[in-house]
Amino acid sequence: MVEVDDAATAAMEMVDVLGAGPVAVLTGAGISTDSGIPDYRGPDSPPRNPMTYQQFVGDFAFRRHYWARNHVGWRHIARTEPNDGHRALAKLEAEGLVTGLITQNVDILHEVAGSRRVIDLHGRYDRVICLSCRRAITREHLAERLTALNPDYAAEVSDIEIAPDADAVIAATEGFQVADCEYCGGMLKPDIVYFGENVPKDRVLEAYAYVDQAEALLVAGSSLTVMSGLRFVRHAAKTGTPVVILNRGETRGDDLATLKVDGGCSPVLTSLAEIYTG
Repeated sequence: MVEVDDAATAAMEMVDVLGAGPVAVLTGAGISTDSGIPDYRGPDSPPRNPMTYQQFVGDFAFRRHYWARNHVGWRHIARTEPNDGHRALAKLEAEGLVTGLITQNVDILHEVAGSRRVIDLHGRYDRVICLSCRRAITREHLAERLTALNPDYAAEVSDIEIAPDADAVIAATEGFQVADCEYCGGMLKPDIVYFGENVPKDRVLEAYAYVDQAEALLVAGSSLTVMSGLRFVRHAAKTGTPVVILNRGETRGDDLATLKVDGGCSPVLTSLAEIYTG
């Protein structure tokens, strides 16, 4: 394991493993912390209890609580900007080194930074889907409807803590009015994969293809705690594909890594892009 005192030195060691590419990239919440979005499992992260899919679809009180919190918190994500780590990966893609990016994040910051071949493994915060008719709408459009139903709600709420799923912690949500699908009256859900819900199979297969087409796999900012990301590291290791993990703190994939770098994504990825692009 390399502990980062010098980002440039760490990047040089990564180049020795990644070679000339092509490289597939898997990112997690740690790449977005420099954009002001806290992660779930970083060394300094508070404990969190995210809502499960079963709670959301099975209990109206849970669902109302979610939408009330999300109505206040989601715009924080909309206001965030890509950081140097996102921009470095977009630059590496533009230069042809990164041929595919799999992200566990829902913040769409890779796309905003300029990455084009992105698989949003866990969905996107900016889309909402009806569980009955499967029609998708923008989160902005739903915000307009929720504001009309709850015109004074955000102004009355002061106890807010932003979380990576565009959530916010709010003391009381009992009076919040939930919007149903305006087309069929069905249940609306963020187009995000919840705990207890499976990532769509076609999305997983596409991600495996990214890994299979690459000469190396780079993991940036993921603790690999959940299997949805760890499986790609296991797959790469099983097929003999070198794995580089860049993350603050331990990950579940450390024993599978060809190289583990304990450091922040922004400085190290910036140095990596400088080496490859000159």
